[in-house]
Amino acid sequence: MSTVISDTKSASQQKIDFMNLMIEEMRNQNPLEPMNNQQMAAQMAQFSQLEQSESMNTNLLTINDTIGKLNTSFAGAMMVAQYEFAKSLLGQNVSFTPVTDGTTLQGKAEKLHFEQNQPVLDVRVKTQTDGNTTESVVPVKLEQIVEIASL
Repeated sequence: MSTVISDTKSASQQKIDFMNLMIEEMRNQNPLEPMNNQQMAAQMAQFSQLEQSESMNTNLLTINDTIGKLNTSFAGAMMVAQYEFAKSLLGQNVSFTPVTDGTTLQGKAEKLHFEQNQPVLDVRVKTQTDGNTTESVVPVKLEQIVEIASL
């Protein structure tokens, strides 16, 4: 009986390896015959697509696992209701209170993922500190949401 050992790297690790190789090629290139920028851009785009596909596969596996755990019980019905509610918030402005401090933040719900079989929204938030505006994506659980406003 033979054993096959797979040494596959994630798309992000392959992208890092590619970037390191590209930097080394640029350092050692002939100045009279520079690298083709279009080919490099196309390869970078392929790695980005591969990363997005891996991320989507991970999310689908999580969703499949969650759906597999659903049953006709009350808990299953509540999980479906939470998922549908979270899905309905995508594209909406939501106000929420983060766990870190008691302030209320507001932002647009952009993505939905699951943590410990619970729906979590990724909300894009703009904050100002000393006159500087910072933009970040914050994971928000449904119980943290205090207000919903459509765009």
